[in-house]
Amino acid sequence: MVPQRAPMSWVLGYMERAQGEVPNTYVAKYSLIDLMKKGYLFAEDVQSMLDDCGLKDYFWSITWPEDFDIPDEYLVQRLTDVQGYVVFVHGWTGNHKIWEELPCHVVQSNRQLVSISVDHNGFGESLFTDVTPALETCNPPAAMKTLQRWIDLMKIRRQPGVPNTKVINFVGHSMGGATLFYLNPILWKYGEVTRCALAPALLLEDSMHRAFYTTLGIGIGLLQRVPGLELFERLLKPTILKNLAAGATDFVKEIHRKQYDETPRGITGATFMAMGRLANYEIARDWGTFRVMLGHRDPLVGLIDMMDLLGKLELPAGNIRVVPGTHYMFSVGNETPHNAYQHAQNRDLVVQDVLALHQKAYDMQRSGQRFG
Repeated sequence: MVPQRAPMSWVLGYMERAQGEVPNTYVAKYSLIDLMKKGYLFAEDVQSMLDDCGLKDYFWSITWPEDFDIPDEYLVQRLTDVQGYVVFVHGWTGNHKIWEELPCHVVQSNRQLVSISVDHNGFGESLFTDVTPALETCNPPAAMKTLQRWIDLMKIRRQPGVPNTKVINFVGHSMGGATLFYLNPILWKYGEVTRCALAPALLLEDSMHRAFYTTLGIGIGLLQRVPGLELFERLLKPTILKNLAAGATDFVKEIHRKQYDETPRGITGATFMAMGRLANYEIARDWGTFRVMLGHRDPLVGLIDMMDLLGKLELPAGNIRVVPGTHYMFSVGNETPHNAYQHAQNRDLVVQDVLALHQKAYDMQRSGQRFG
């Protein structure tokens, strides 16, 4: 096979392709190692990224809107000639499936967008090579560097000489939301990127939650190294999963349960500890196309401390939504009689925010930067 030469010809190297969960949407699944073995990507480029990020593989799925199952010979053009991509980044002990139908709703609302849902740094099919990774490889800044590296490798940004305008829209939840704060704007052109952080677990101002996650990470990490702690884990696990998936559907709760069981305890423990010990305030204050949504009853992200942090970072008040709901404020669960009603509205707001941010950035690129 001939390695990739044209940008995004790798879309033909899918592992699986099927109809989406919502009518008139389709999904294709990919992994870096699989694309490398099939010859769609240069082996040295793939291995360099994986080695630098400490990963065994990197996995993602693509969702696009279509009224019919488009033949392979038209697939590259269909997924390339768009206005942009919406990259969904999950949180702790989750994977790309936690988003349920949200990627489908986004692309159905703007058929010139394609959704990409990743398994990132340590979870799903994107496991670390080390079962006890160093903290600096599994914290939000490291996750952002991995995303940037992967996006450049896959060439989904507007390429030199290509006239079409493209926007990369990030949507992150929990740890994935915290990750978005560490995007380096210097690496992006004017109007090229947007960010929507849902319940971002950025705990820089929250000493209580920082201590909790540090202790939790140490406890989980011990399970990897010290035999005979099964009773401790049986007592700890229900509380962890209850908080991680607060407000979510039964399907998402099951994803978290399975992902927790399948992920090496050293990876889970290091990830929790990295969140608790993160003290990196090197956050670029570039908020023009950045939005934050917080749930008023979120057990994992303290509302007052997060608002204090956002104020310290000078995030404009108009860029913040506080909505009724919990940690999964966009997942339409059934924990309380009001949960489905509140969270369904929040999910619609997420779609609206993503589309509005995309349109703003798209118009910024087309009009160009103005001075004076």
